[in-house]
Amino acid sequence: MAETTNTVTGEMFTIESALHLLRDSVPLLVTIAVVVAVLALLNRFLGRRWQSQPNAQFRFQMIMLLMSLAGFLAIVVALPIEDSGLHAGILTVIGGLLSAAIALSSTTFIGNIMAGIMLKVIKSCRPGDFIELGDVTGRITEMDLLHTEVQTEFRDLVTIPNLTMVTNPMKVVRASGTIISAEVSLGYDVACSRVFELLCAATQEAGLKDGFAHVRELGDFSVNYRVAGLLEDVKSLISARSALRVAMLRQLHHAGIEIVSPTFMNTRAIAEGQVIMPKTTPKARSEQAQAEEVVFDKADVAARVEEFKKELEAVD
Repeated sequence: MAETTNTVTGEMFTIESALHLLRDSVPLLVTIAVVVAVLALLNRFLGRRWQSQPNAQFRFQMIMLLMSLAGFLAIVVALPIEDSGLHAGILTVIGGLLSAAIALSSTTFIGNIMAGIMLKVIKSCRPGDFIELGDVTGRITEMDLLHTEVQTEFRDLVTIPNLTMVTNPMKVVRASGTIISAEVSLGYDVACSRVFELLCAATQEAGLKDGFAHVRELGDFSVNYRVAGLLEDVKSLISARSALRVAMLRQLHHAGIEIVSPTFMNTRAIAEGQVIMPKTTPKARSEQAQAEEVVFDKADVAARVEEFKKELEAVD
């Protein structure tokens, strides 16, 4: 008879324990259901709202990540744990893990933010400017807090971290104008005064101001000259470099001065008095598209936006 009583008592104890555990688990189950429902509804709502906006994908992911983290913390808080110390210990461990992850990954993150603030404060460059940084040459299209976007001369977009922008030498083409230069090697039989005259004429033909020429090097077989001039319209930087070299060819060829390497002359026999120059042809009207209009389309838009901002600031 005692065994039966013990058995019944044990069964009653088990049922009561199960009911007690179920009663304590109600807040947890309700919290899980609410978190799952909220995340599902939010995912569906934001997915439909930003479906036609590819640029909003980052915002969508960040919102879902933060909401998922908040839901996870709510579930941890709702765990049926009577010991408050254990509850606080779990939250402390989770907080420590999050803090360690953020600390390990935030070194570069914080550095880029500080570099972005520095670029905004010192205003060394702005959207629309030509820059040269390492192997990247192009115009700035966007300047964000973490990175700077540059459109290269091949119309590609290159993203550069702001930390790289401030820790490496960066050349910025001034909006007021820049110097365009080119080099050419000519023989010792050509008077340098005549070369200077022709090269300066080439700068004027290319639309450059204040042209000048220098002797850069006295080689074993030729003299190296550099010609340069001021380009005021920096938006046509690429075309101006090409135009200067074309003008140099035209001026030197029309003056009867050969532009040919000594190696070429030493390895090919030519008749006496024969010159290595193309036949003079009338100057044809160029049908080429302006390179900068095709290459820097996004950078042009960014530059116009910056100009409008400056005008608004001046009006204010």
